[in-house]
Amino acid sequence: MKSYAIVLTLVVLSVFSSLACADLAWEDIGRGNLGLRAVLVESDNPQVIYAGSTQGILKSEDNAKSWKNIFPARGLNKEVNFLSFAPDDKNSLYAATGNGLYLSLDRGKNWERIFKGKNYLENECTALAILPSGLYLGTMAGLFTSKDRGRSWHKESGILSKDQVLNIACNLSEPDYIYVAGLNGVFRSADAGKNWEKVFGKDINGKAEIEEENGQAEDHFHINYIAIDGRNLNHIYLATSRGVYQSWDRAGIWDALSDYGLLDREARFLLVSYESVLYAVSGAGIFRYQQQRWFELSSGLAAQNINSLYLDRQANLYAAGQQGLFRANIAFSRDDCGNNATVLYCQDEPEISAVQNAAIKYAEVGPEKILRWRKECRMKAALPRLSIGIDRSKSTNYEIYTSATAKYAYEGPCDRTYGWDITLSWELGDLIWSDNQTSIDARSKQMVELRDDILDEVTRLYFERLRLKMELGNLSIEDRNRRLEKELKIKELTAMLDALTGGYFSQQLKTKTGS
Repeated sequence: MKSYAIVLTLVVLSVFSSLACADLAWEDIGRGNLGLRAVLVESDNPQVIYAGSTQGILKSEDNAKSWKNIFPARGLNKEVNFLSFAPDDKNSLYAATGNGLYLSLDRGKNWERIFKGKNYLENECTALAILPSGLYLGTMAGLFTSKDRGRSWHKESGILSKDQVLNIACNLSEPDYIYVAGLNGVFRSADAGKNWEKVFGKDINGKAEIEEENGQAEDHFHINYIAIDGRNLNHIYLATSRGVYQSWDRAGIWDALSDYGLLDREARFLLVSYESVLYAVSGAGIFRYQQQRWFELSSGLAAQNINSLYLDRQANLYAAGQQGLFRANIAFSRDDCGNNATVLYCQDEPEISAVQNAAIKYAEVGPEKILRWRKECRMKAALPRLSIGIDRSKSTNYEIYTSATAKYAYEGPCDRTYGWDITLSWELGDLIWSDNQTSIDARSKQMVELRDDILDEVTRLYFERLRLKMELGNLSIEDRNRRLEKELKIKELTAMLDALTGGYFSQQLKTKTGS
């Protein structure tokens, strides 16, 4: 069991150290431009960056050193929700806005509106998919399609004709499969939009059904975003108000991903990298999913309310939000992160091995307990079985005589007898094997499983608390809300460790800090 604990500790330490050193250095490249919602980088020239904002489209041709607004659209709603190049023509730039869909054939120099709805809901364009079969445009009032690059449009029938479209996911490797995330569910087409079926929502049976949770009605559940893994098109991810769901069979069956570490359970945006790494945006920041849990990447980001992410070919991760545009290289690790950084945050903490031993002792699941049982079982066979018996009897003689002329009865003396015995017996075969061993073996297996569960939980909580300390240390003093959130989480983890160790963890903290 000790070897198990040592191996588990080393594994968690290695994972913890690698993740701690992967803290991103965020750069504010928005130059004071606020209210950004979308980002796009030219693949053949990464110096050119486009950003969709509430006031139009900003373009930088010098790697975000300077910006200019290239969107001349007039009207009250200039908000740009989505930007995309045409896959077969890198000069054709599409912009889904609050006032229709726009197209530029010269990378933003000139614009033409190619879609205008009949009302303000249809005018609010939220998403766009560009496929060989046509254009698929999501609006606040349903899904529209065009087979002639925007010259004419057709509104989808059924629920997709009125459901608010949140985003559209597709991949050019399999253009027939299209996924639409709507306000009332997820819809899939396997034939380039000819037929649609609902694959996720409140009325889907089986594992995809949204169950009532914590007393919350299903009406509180809502969908936010859908994404496809480009390396494995069977893998679909869905961001919802109750965390992130995954499907391994093209949205047939859904399972909830662990929300451990996500801080804010509601996921608002998803990004799957070229290496199939999943990133998510929640109200608490930006997170990466790894080792069955979420790790925050926005500890050093002095911004909240992130709307979208974008990853370019140089591994630069862009975050567009209400406070502007930020960039960090996800392949970059800090040079000064190493053993010294880990030691700095561990110096006031009790040793993990001591915490594990305290948890084992408190739960009374130590291996010596089973060893003691086995020893006592053998000692029992060496001791005899003692039986004591007591016997007592009493008898009286009577003589009765009767005749025609006389009769009489005579009572003789009372005869009393007493006896006792002692018997000793040994089951010498139990010195070799006893039936009690079978029961002990079963209890030993249960105890090992319980001990492993306790060690796993204690180790996870210990290093999660340590990681939060590092994140807290990297936050600025001005970031009061995030500091308070992480401080509360640290207190929660401390209380959980105390519950598993009978208060040992807090006692050791006081001893270490002298408080």
